[in-house]
Formats: sequence, structure tokens, C-alpha cells
Amino acid sequence: MINTLRIYNELKEAIDPVAAEKIADVIGLIYDELRYAVTKTEFNELKDIVAELAQAQKRTEERVEELAAGLVRLERKVESLVGEMKVFKQELGGLAHTVGYRLEDEAMKSLPALLNRDHAVKIEGPVIRDFLEIRPKKYIELNIWGQGLQHGERVEIIGEAKSQLKKRDVDSFLQTLKAVEPFIHHRIIPVLVTYQTSPLVRQYTEAKGIHLYYSYQL
Repeated sequence: MINTLRIYNELKEAIDPVAAEKIADVIGLIYDELRYAVTKTEFNELKDIVAELAQAQKRTEERVEELAAGLVRLERKVESLVGEMKVFKQELGGLAHTVGYRLEDEAMKSLPALLNRDHAVKIEGPVIRDFLEIRPKKYIELNIWGQGLQHGERVEIIGEAKSQLKKRDVDSFLQTLKAVEPFIHHRIIPVLVTYQTSPLVRQYTEAKGIHLYYSYQL
């Protein structure tokens, strides 16, 4: 704060004391006006800054809400796509089973003649699709299953059909044979039937002692 008394004491030495007092008072008033004016200006600037910050916060909140709504819509869309993919997968799996069963059905009709011609296996009775019970209430599905004779020895024909035979299919079939072997009382004649496979898979299949037939041979 300005010291008007000191100003007055200095002025009265040069001019009339009454005039010195008036000048000191005027200087004091001018100082106060300037001080309050600066404070008011700063305050107004501060209010403007606060208002801008409030608007910026509002815009940010609106943008966040828009993004959140967009994420919800995206999440719903993803869930819908996942649901559609599950349905598609189920339908594709059903179609694959249908194709596989049809190929097996054709194989059941033709295998007796083919095995007799190529391996001297005479099948007795029908070739069926059934379940082998390996323990109480535990079964293994056999897609192609029959009994017969080979050079007077009783044998069992066990097979599967795959639309496009792959190495993993051969390995899976070998696991099935291994699982049922303790419960089959005769030598097993393994057979695989397919529409198509690669030369490497064909060689692998034959190396494992499995008889391989193609759909066009049925």
C-alpha cells in the first residue's frame, strides 16, 4: 500500500501544506483505483479461462460418451458375428457329417467285393456302423465294421471315411484301432475311404498297413 503521509510530508516542504495534503490524497486515490482495476482485470481473465476449461471438459465428456456408445455398438456387432460364426460352424459340421456318412454308406455296399478282389477277404453278414462297448456305458463308434474270413482266418474289418483324408485323420484312425484292439478277438483289417488325398498321405496310409480306397472305386 502507498504511504500518503510520507508523500504529504515531502510535499509540504516545497509547497503550501493544504495543497500538499490534497495532492497526497489524490495520489492515494489514483493508486487504489489502479490496484483494484488490475485485480478486476485479472479476475475477469481468470473467469474466461475457467469458462474455456469448462467448455473443453464438456466437449471431452461428450466425446467420451460417443466413444463409449461406439464401443457398445461394436461389441454388439462382434457378438452378433460370433453368433453367426457358431451357427455357420454347426451347419458346416453337419454338412461334413452328412458327406462323411454318405461316403461310408457307399463304402459299406462296395467294400465286400473290393476286399474280396484285392485281399481275398470274404465278408460274412452286413457291414454296419455301430458302437463297441469297451466297458460299462463306455463306447467307441466304429463307422465301418464287419466280420469275415481271409484264407480261412477269421478277421474283423474296421474302417472310416473322410472326404479329404489328411495325416491327422490317419493318426486319429490309428488311435481308434489301438483303443478297440483289446476288445476285438480277431485280426483287424483296417480300411480308409476318401474322395481325395495327397500322395504323401497315401504313402503314409499304406506304410501303416491300412487299405485305402477312393470314392470312384466304390
